[in-house]
Amino acid sequence: MGPVRVAAVQFATGRDVPGNLAACLRLIDRAAAEGASIIVLPEFCNRLSWYADKAEAVRYACTPDGPFLTAIRERAVAHRAHIKVNVTLTEGGRVTVGNLLYGPDGALLGRSDKLTLMGAEGDHLDPGTAAGPVIATPHGRLGMYACMEGVTSDVPRDLAVRGTQVLLNSLNSFATDEAALHVPVRAAENKAWVVAANKVGPLLPAELLPAIAERLGVPAGLLDGAGESQIVAPDGTVVAKGPRTGEAVVVADIDPALADDKTRPDGTDLFAARRPRLYAPIVAAPRPRAAPPGDAKVAAAVVRSPGAVRDAALAGAELIVLPELAFGADADPGAVVSALAAALAGTTAHAVTSVRAGAAHTAYLVNAGGLAGSQPQLHACVRHSGWAAEYGERLAVFTLPWGRLALVTGDDALYPEVFRLAAIADADAVAVPFTPAEEWEIALGLPERAAENRLNIVAAGPDDGVILALPADFTLWTSWTGPFEGRISHPLVTRATGPVTVAAVHPAQAVNRLVSKNTDLVGGRPAHAVAALAEEASGERR
Repeated sequence: MGPVRVAAVQFATGRDVPGNLAACLRLIDRAAAEGASIIVLPEFCNRLSWYADKAEAVRYACTPDGPFLTAIRERAVAHRAHIKVNVTLTEGGRVTVGNLLYGPDGALLGRSDKLTLMGAEGDHLDPGTAAGPVIATPHGRLGMYACMEGVTSDVPRDLAVRGTQVLLNSLNSFATDEAALHVPVRAAENKAWVVAANKVGPLLPAELLPAIAERLGVPAGLLDGAGESQIVAPDGTVVAKGPRTGEAVVVADIDPALADDKTRPDGTDLFAARRPRLYAPIVAAPRPRAAPPGDAKVAAAVVRSPGAVRDAALAGAELIVLPELAFGADADPGAVVSALAAALAGTTAHAVTSVRAGAAHTAYLVNAGGLAGSQPQLHACVRHSGWAAEYGERLAVFTLPWGRLALVTGDDALYPEVFRLAAIADADAVAVPFTPAEEWEIALGLPERAAENRLNIVAAGPDDGVILALPADFTLWTSWTGPFEGRISHPLVTRATGPVTVAAVHPAQAVNRLVSKNTDLVGGRPAHAVAALAEEASGERR
């Protein structure tokens, strides 16, 4: 296995199935002409995902040996290429959203049916029932998913822990935060390649588009596919990206073997350090979300040093987060609590930092009365290996007057599973005292944890930090107070710029997790099909 040229192609589809097939073949030919050996097409290549009823969905769906997929298979043979296509498939009365990978000899190498349907897709289409395969090819181990499956971490993470080196994502999305956030973060958090192909052009029938746009209160043009198909390296770097509009073939040469290196700058192997036993709630049956105790916005602060805590509290901040080990690695934990309690005297604020508590790196939650809670780090890391030898066994959530708060300690911030656990435990906000080492951690990682879990996040590092607030405007299935600009779930971002940075967070917004009609970001997770997340063995990874 060596470097391979991959292509993500973007184009428009309508309700003309032969015309859609012609577009697929034309773009496949263009990608092959540029030397691509792996070609990824968008979601719903056969027809717009808009049906009057189930019977119409069945009528227009492909069959595995029908003319649409036969033509795609023949192109794979003609170009000696691997082609991933996404279409609606019908078998036995069910209609699924199928990802199919054809090999250079025309063989169907793998199929995965979309596990998480988006909005109205669920009216007439059926979700998949099992995890997709990790497919061994001469060009590396490939895994497939589609659109909404990449808006949360579960499905790509499941593929990655089972050994996938190159994640192939087909999209049918008008959301601009797909390309800005959801696509590249899946590469960075899993240290794997991502090849993502999105649509352009109207995603709804042209004759219905004006009325739908008026009903939703958005410009019709913002319901077009958002394009920006892209290829992303394992460090989160976008190595090639298509335009916002118009057909395009996005090509790059990649080395799949780079995805086998899961080490962080300090030498920690992020996959070897995973603790699957702790993630059991992620693969358990979802339950309804409990309401938070309050509904007001809360001022939160990121502060760089202990000396600024009093200023932040007097400025009205109710949650104040310092970097990890802000008092020094050798500080006495009791002295840290006393100092913070004194700084908070006469206020109702809580402050969070971490300390060396015996052999555990532990986050402390402190108020004017003293220690209010603690959270040992859950995952081992090389940079603390000289003294840290004990780790937490669960993620705790603390009830405060304004909502429920989880503490994510140090390098636990690198694991999407930890924030998933916080959301499942009905946290409204998360405090993160940490030390980021790579740009993606703040630029992509933490914003995605807020977006995919509907969590407010306040994170502080020695030289940087961020406050991520959940906006009231969320999805097109609720009334918006401001104009819709194409972003669906991206949080409001306030980067820390000085000794004290204050911004409002909104605990009550964590209750609304419906990213679209019938699509709950947390309660709708495909728990039944991501068992590898909680299995000790890492399967096909080698």
